[in-house]
Amino acid sequence: MRPIRSRTFLLLSALVAAPALLAQGPLQRAHPVPSNAGWPGYARDPGHNATSPVAAQSLNQIHWSSSLDLQPQYWGTYLLIHYGSPLITPRGTIITSVKTGASGGFRVEGHHSGTGAQIWMQSTNFVLAPHNWTPSCAPALRPWNELAIPAAGGTLLLRSHPDAALGTTQPVAFYGLANYQANPSAYDANVMIDTPITSDAQGNLFFGFVVLGSTPVPLESGLARISATGVGSWVSAHAAANDSAIQKVTYNCAPALSPDGSRVYVTVNDQSGSGFGAGYLVALDSHTLATLGRVRLKDAHYPGNDAYLPDDGTASPCVGPDGDVYIGVLENPFPANNDRGWMLHFDALLTQTRIPGAFGWDDTASIVPASAVPSYGGPSRYLLLTKYNNYGGVGSGNGQNKVALVDPNVSMTDPITGATVMNEVLTVLGPTPDPNHPGGVTEWCINTAVIDPIGRCALVNNEDGKLYRWSFVTNTLSQTITLTPGLGEAYTPTLLGPDGTVYAVNNATLFAVGN
Repeated sequence: MRPIRSRTFLLLSALVAAPALLAQGPLQRAHPVPSNAGWPGYARDPGHNATSPVAAQSLNQIHWSSSLDLQPQYWGTYLLIHYGSPLITPRGTIITSVKTGASGGFRVEGHHSGTGAQIWMQSTNFVLAPHNWTPSCAPALRPWNELAIPAAGGTLLLRSHPDAALGTTQPVAFYGLANYQANPSAYDANVMIDTPITSDAQGNLFFGFVVLGSTPVPLESGLARISATGVGSWVSAHAAANDSAIQKVTYNCAPALSPDGSRVYVTVNDQSGSGFGAGYLVALDSHTLATLGRVRLKDAHYPGNDAYLPDDGTASPCVGPDGDVYIGVLENPFPANNDRGWMLHFDALLTQTRIPGAFGWDDTASIVPASAVPSYGGPSRYLLLTKYNNYGGVGSGNGQNKVALVDPNVSMTDPITGATVMNEVLTVLGPTPDPNHPGGVTEWCINTAVIDPIGRCALVNNEDGKLYRWSFVTNTLSQTITLTPGLGEAYTPTLLGPDGTVYAVNNATLFAVGN
């Protein structure tokens, strides 16, 4: 959902103006499952490519659904919350983060892939940082199938056996568990995790955190690392950016890893609380957290202006197979690009600025192998899938809301701003008229969309309450299934299970869809 629809727009306008283990039963699969099957974190892999190793089932029926929010808070007809991405173990257990109260309170659940039946429930004392739109509570799976759950005081709960009814839990703190246990109330009140957790291929964990007041071990807002062996370390956001004005890691920005795992990328902004700050994309050594590169994020059409890094979004770095890095930002001046933002594009060390994409607001790009698009004959190994909304009633926006495949290495002139942007390879228009904008269509509500290279398609969610298969072969919305009546909501993920079941979040509910 675009930020103009909420109180966020008022804030932005002001800123612009001034004991036995019960194992899960066997999955029913139509084909062998790759050894790397599953969905262990936001956008699936450490680079946030959202590319699935299995083919999607047909969108024939809803198998089951499960609530992600026991007390959803609606703002009129809108739902201004970012739910943590569901996770999927290699065996197919679905893990969800569930909000239990009106303004907070969370638990994590494991569900049977075939029936949706709850296998286990794990409570957490995770506390949200001060916010406008509700941030996410977002766990991650390590490669050996251990679940890392965010908890209070910047700590994590590590749960074993996520496919079983019972499992052991172990707390860990990046500043030392003994330090936390000596004075938990001081840390619980002042240290809060503000991003999804990311695990790299070795099981090292990364996440952003904010510090609101003094702590017994002096901490500053920044990025934490907990190694595969349990050793914690951290770097402050301002030290990572080498800029004393920088305050924290941007809310909901899931850290991303380079293909070789040597670098971790995250954005940092200059807001001390939730807001629309400016700042940097930084590249850090994934072992030492030393800064390897940084770039001030600028508007793609007005390069003298800092781009906005909104804490109300979920834009996270996507690292391509060649090491190039993509990050969504909001434009400045706003809404000069019709509230679309930009998908900024850099080399691996952030020393070269490359062709930007025409849309970036609250969006994490997905990687589409060029071989999945039969009509493509260009020079690139891969394309990017991004939202491509052109919001009605914002600037010159006409409500023609699309999703797009764009070429990171070929440019075109953007017809809206005249900026040089990534070339459009395929686009598809939303099919449902928007009653609020005559002549327009409802928005695509995705922040990361699953790519199925085997089926040559993507699975994308829309604010009309429907889930669509977008075929790259025919460039059509070749399958549709209705999930809800539709709702203006914060952007949500789609993902695939090991057996090809499609999972989508719509109106505070996770839906399992398939044959």
